[in-house]
This record gives sequence, structure tokens and C-alpha cells, in this order.
Amino acid sequence: MELQDNPKLYRIRHSLAHILAQAVQQKFPNVQLGFGPPTEHGFFYDFDFGGNPITEADLKDIEKAMKKIIGASQTFDYFEFDYAGAVDFLQKHRAEPYKLENLQNLRDRGETKFTFYKTGPFLDVCEGPHVEKTSQLPPDAFKLDRIAGAYWLGDEKRKMLTRIYALAFENKAQLDDFLKRRKLAEEFDHKKLGKELDIYHYEDIVGKGLPLWLPNGTVIRDEIQRYAMDMEFRFGYSRVATPHITKGDLYVRSQHLESYKDSMFPPMVIEDEGQKTEYYLKPMNCPHHHLIYAARKRSYRDLPLRLAEYGTCYRYEQSGEVSGLIRVRCMTMNDAHIYLRENQFEEEFGKLLQMYREFYTTFGLTNNFRSRLSIRSMENKSKYKGSDVMWDKAEKMLEKALIDAGMEYYRGEGEAAFYGPKIDFQFRNLMGREETVSTIQVDFLSPQNFGLAYTDEQGHDQMPIILHRAPLSTHERFISFLLEYYGGAFPTWCAPVQVVVVPVNEECHAYGRALVEELHSKMVRAEIDESDNSFNKKIRNHTIRKVPVQLIIGLKEVEQQQVTVRRYGIQEQKTEGRDAFIEELLKEIKGRVMLREPMGSLL
Repeated sequence: MELQDNPKLYRIRHSLAHILAQAVQQKFPNVQLGFGPPTEHGFFYDFDFGGNPITEADLKDIEKAMKKIIGASQTFDYFEFDYAGAVDFLQKHRAEPYKLENLQNLRDRGETKFTFYKTGPFLDVCEGPHVEKTSQLPPDAFKLDRIAGAYWLGDEKRKMLTRIYALAFENKAQLDDFLKRRKLAEEFDHKKLGKELDIYHYEDIVGKGLPLWLPNGTVIRDEIQRYAMDMEFRFGYSRVATPHITKGDLYVRSQHLESYKDSMFPPMVIEDEGQKTEYYLKPMNCPHHHLIYAARKRSYRDLPLRLAEYGTCYRYEQSGEVSGLIRVRCMTMNDAHIYLRENQFEEEFGKLLQMYREFYTTFGLTNNFRSRLSIRSMENKSKYKGSDVMWDKAEKMLEKALIDAGMEYYRGEGEAAFYGPKIDFQFRNLMGREETVSTIQVDFLSPQNFGLAYTDEQGHDQMPIILHRAPLSTHERFISFLLEYYGGAFPTWCAPVQVVVVPVNEECHAYGRALVEELHSKMVRAEIDESDNSFNKKIRNHTIRKVPVQLIIGLKEVEQQQVTVRRYGIQEQKTEGRDAFIEELLKEIKGRVMLREPMGSLL
């Protein structure tokens, strides 16, 4: 996260949060203060305005007051007390019920030292750090952004406060760049594009977080899945298929029920021949794959054994966290599990990186990504199953693999799965926020839980290790990322409609229909626009649809058996022979070529 890497920016944002509260107090003397922390892109502060709520129109006046405070070069003075002294100091300065409650909560958690910062007449309970004086803050690099409601202490049973969000950066250029990115992000938000381009749909009667994939979205899913299956075939994977529900006993053995139950749908109780059995919708594919491995005796000659499945899973995400396609309750995972000997790990890891790089190149994911080594939290070790010896070994194996591959990485403490550490490949979206696109996990626990074995050269049983890998995440998350990264304009090979024929007049319709029929015979998703719309409106409509190729057919094209090719996002049109165009198009689709830079790579 940016704030962890940039202490200067943290101080700027934290200090500006205090100045916001000071400016609000000046304009609204009876206001009561909540909290005001820095955030990923700025800061916020929570206020209780009593019966006089503010509006967006008040933000400009508050901003002006903040700039005056910055210009006054007030110092940030530090004070430190025990609990009694802190309460006395706060009450003498100003009655602040929320601040007093905060002091009490800190004391109840065992805190013995309580600190304050003061600028001019303003005082706040705070541990810092801050800049030395307000004049060190950039007056043109922040902006009060919006107003929202927020429950005190995040408790919906407590009072609703008014939260003022602000943006803040080190200089005006960074603020302007962020605003530009956000405007693009809003324009290309996957929820907006998903609706405009008929990708997916939600219905209350189906349920929250359970998307209905429309024909256009299903094409994208199918093409991505077909590409993944082709890639996996080349890399030696065997495909499997597993049921959507299973007995709860399986998740007892895998320890998912113990570690993951809060994220699973409630069980279905089935009574059969007088016996009741609990069945669960599967949240993961891996336990089923382990049973497939164990279905027959394995030899060292069978390893590595790579089992792959685009398996549909179900997770009960909290209602407030369900969002578009990013957080859903039904997802189809690009999943595979590799069963191997320990001495095969290095070579197999190299093959995975090769596969991942090919995927990234094809999808045009050329923007910078970071590798996160996701390890256990030493402060919450009970969350992670298995021995310390097992975890130490797995974490060291992954870290060494990253170093040997020459990959830069950072540690994500507490981000590991309950059964093992992992590498997460973090890509930035249009807003610069990191999203996990791919993972590789090392698992020593599941072979123990499932008693997995293979026979070595001496005829002795040995335990394999498992690599869990998902280069393309889930259909839902990956397509939401691509929608925004491409701005909705998918490359020809996976676009819902690849070619639309636009005849100039009715005399050209027969030639256009024959062309579409020929393209269909070659498995190209093509259609013809024979509507009554004007020629310009037809072009505009298909540009809005982001169809990658429009073929303009006039009398000249009919007479000379040609097409005029108009490509999305490319200004230059090209007239060429019909057969030559089809040959080029088929080569482009087969090679999964991307002819223009995606929106995300331009930023």
C-alpha cells in the first residue's frame, strides 16, 4: 500500500485531516468530532453536526478555511498524559463526547499513554505523526471530495455521523493525475460497461451476487476458457469435472469447514433411508481434486500430475461486500492442482511462470504488476493449520523460487491461505488500486489430511506436495478487470461480436449477407446491419458497442469484391480484397492477436 511506502505522504494526509476538523470547528462551533485517519487516496473525518447537517455546497468554504490555516504556519504541538490527565486536558479544552469515549476504549484495551496534537485553537487525540507546521503542507494538492454517512465505531446501532472524504497528494500534478484517472475509471467502471454492453445482469428473484451471464458475456467467458484449456493442454494438464455439492464430511477432512465455514452457504439437510446428511455447495475445487488423485495408486512416474478444472464454486460473501463481478457468491475458477515430488518443485514453478507470462502477453497486461509473498501472521497463528516446520519450509520454498526467478516481491503478512503460503500477482486497475489476478500456492497440509501418496523408485510410499494455481482468477473477477482495463473494447478474438457489416444502401445488402454467411462458416461472430438507421448512425451505434471490426460495403466494394475495414480505436480505414481480409482476420483470431493498446496500458 502506498502509505506504507511513503511516510511523507502519510504525514501530509494525517495533518490535513486535523486541519479539516479545525476548519469545520471554525464554521460550525457546536460540531462534535469523531475519527479522522489517512486513507489510500487522501483522508476522511467523521463529524456530528447535530440538527444542522452540512451539504456538498459547504465544502468549498471549508476548503478555503483550510488553506488559510495552512498559510498561517501553525505548529503541531505534542502532548502526552496518563488516562486521568488526558481526560482532564480534553475536558478543559473542549467537551468532546466521542473523543472521551475513545480514550475510555483505549484504556480498556490496556493503553496507559494518551497523546494529543494541537494546532492553533484545535486539539485532537492522536498518536501522529504530523508535519512540523501547517505551512509545510501543499495548499493546491488536496480537495474535499464528498460527504457520506458513517456509524460511530462502525456500529449500525450507534449514531450516524457525517463523513467528509478528501483527496490529498504530495503535489498538484499528482492530484490532477488522480482526478483524470478517476474520471476514466468512472467512465469505464465494469458495472456501467457490463450494463451498456449487455455482459451480465442481476435479478432480485435469483439472488444477490448471483450474476446471469448474457450472450455477450458468455462469449467472453467461453473464449477465455477455451484459451486457458488450449494453454493447459500444451503444458500437460488433464481436465476433470466435479459436482457442485458434496457431503460436509469432505470439508471436515479438508479443514475448510473449520476454517472457512463463515464464507460457505448453510448446509442442505437431506434425509435418505432415515439418515440425515448435510450437503454443502462447494466453496473450493481442491478437496475434490485430491480425491481424484487418491482414486487410484500413483507412481513416481505419474508425477507431476496436473489436474485442471474451470469449476463453479459458491461462497457466501457478506451482503455489503457483494459488488458487480468483483465480489460475487457464484464464481467459476480457473483452477488446477499439481501433485509433484519435492525435487520437482523448482522446474514446475518455472513452467508456471512461463504459462503466466504467456497469458499476460496475450491479454496485453503490460502495466506494472507486483508479486506478493503471502505468508501467515505470527500474531494469529491459530488461523493457520499444520506445523511450524511445515510452514517454515513452504514459505522458504516460495521465497527462494521468487529470488531464483529474479522477481521483485514484497511480503503480505496474514495473506496466506489457512493451508499454505502463496504468491499473489497484483495488478493495478485504472485507479491504481491493486487487484489479485493470479496465484500460486504451496500446500503440504492437504496431502496429510487426505493421506495422499505415490510409490517411489524403491517401492516405498511417499507423500507428494501440491501446487494450487489460478493464473486467470475467476471468470467474474478477471472479466471485471478486463472490462475496465480494455475500456470495454475487447480484442477481436474474444469480442462478443467480431465483425459487423455496414452496407451503404440496399443494393449492397445481398453482398453483405453473403459475406456474413461466409464468415459464419469460418466460425467468425459476424452480423449485418440492415436497419433503417442512417449510415452515420449505424457507424456510431457499432462504435458505441465497441465492435472491433466494421466492414463498410458500398457499390465500389460490391463491384470489385472488396471490403473497407474500419477498426475500433484506429482512425485509418483500409480497403482490400474480400479474400485477403478474411485470411488476415482468421490469422488474427487464431493467434489471439491484440492490434491496439488497451486503455489500462496507456495509464
